[in-house]
Formats: sequence, structure tokens, C-alpha cells
Amino acid sequence: MTRTLYRSETPVTLVGGGPVEAGLLDTALRLAPTAVAADGGADVDLPEPHRFEAVIGDMDSARRLDVLASKGVPVHRLDEQDNVDLVKCLYSVEAPGYLGLGFLGGRIDHHMASMNALVKRHLQKVVLVGGEDVCFLCPKDFRIDLPEDARVSLLPMAPMRGLRCEGLRWSVEGMDLAPDARICVSNRATGGPVRLGFDAAKAIMVLPAALVETVTRTLWVSESTGIAGPS
Repeated sequence: MTRTLYRSETPVTLVGGGPVEAGLLDTALRLAPTAVAADGGADVDLPEPHRFEAVIGDMDSARRLDVLASKGVPVHRLDEQDNVDLVKCLYSVEAPGYLGLGFLGGRIDHHMASMNALVKRHLQKVVLVGGEDVCFLCPKDFRIDLPEDARVSLLPMAPMRGLRCEGLRWSVEGMDLAPDARICVSNRATGGPVRLGFDAAKAIMVLPAALVETVTRTLWVSESTGIAGPS
């Protein structure tokens, strides 16, 4: 049984145990100022005045738990093994948006598990960023402004079909995509708005890491609700 362990009215930076670049960490904390560690992410040093509001996971890799606990940081040990620590954080933390670092790169099994988490927790607005890429679950109907020649990849996690495509050099409209068949890697934006429509929200969109602010602004904010996310 899952339960909420931490609530935040602002987007949350989730820090995992994989590679975390200092520059990206500074950017993440500016966009999502509340920080929560996923297990080994607790060993990452946050810049002042930030601190972890909680540590969540099975605690099989974190080394500084005693230090954090002595400073009043709650440590939540979740021993269930059906989910990775990223998923445990997502079902335990209630927030309007999530920006994850330390979940891309490093071990390939951890990297792939993070892609699975984006689909599994499809109702939450989760953006993952690493040294090269920013990725997120693409909504069924999606619009984003991208610079000309920006790299765009769409990686289907289940069979799906492209219904609309504007603003990409190579269209995916009318295209059947699947993990064991056709995928869309290293497409290019033509400059300006990219509009995509699919019959299911099952594709991971991958863009250059430099576009993380554009991605979070697009996914997290809308005029009608204040928050926009996967449909």
C-alpha cells in the first residue's frame, strides 16, 4: 500500500544516485526548489541554502543517512522490491511537477528503469535530465516551441500511432511506432512550434539537455489550469 510521505506546493527536484552535474543541479533547483533524495542521491551535496526535505528508497546505496538524520532530514525506508527508487519517490511525494537528476546515464539497467517509471507514473508531470538529454512522457496532444535543427527523438514504450505531426523534418503522422518495430531517433525540429498527436501517451520524447527550461515550462504551466501534463 502506498501513501504520501511529503507534499510540496512547488515542483520538486528528485536526486538519484547516478551521475549529477553541478550546473544541471543548480538549474534544477532554480526550476524546482524543493529537493528530495532517492536513496543514493542523498550523498549528493546540495548548494546552500538548499537541503533535502526527505530521503526515500530501500537504502541499499546511501552512505550519509546518519548525517542527514542528525540534521532532521526524514529518512523513509521502503523495502518493497516491485518498484525502483524513482517510482517510490513519485508515489510518495505529492507535487505539481518533478525534475529528476541522477536517473539518466550510469548503469544501463537504471537508465531503462527510469524510462519505465515515466510510463508507469504517467499521470505525474515528470522530467528527467542528464548530461546530454532531457526526457519526458510525451502527451497524446502536445505542442512545444523548439529552435531550428533541435534534435528530437520519440521512443515508443508500447505500440502507438502518430495522428498529427507539424514542425519536424521527418513526419511521424500516420506512422505506427513500437519498441520492436519502427522508432523515431534523431529527428530535427524545423524551428518554431512542434505539434504532435498520438493515439496513446506511450512515447518518451528526448531533447537536448539545454532545453530543460523550455520543457518544464511547457509541461508544468498552462493558462487554464496552472499545470499541464500528459493526457
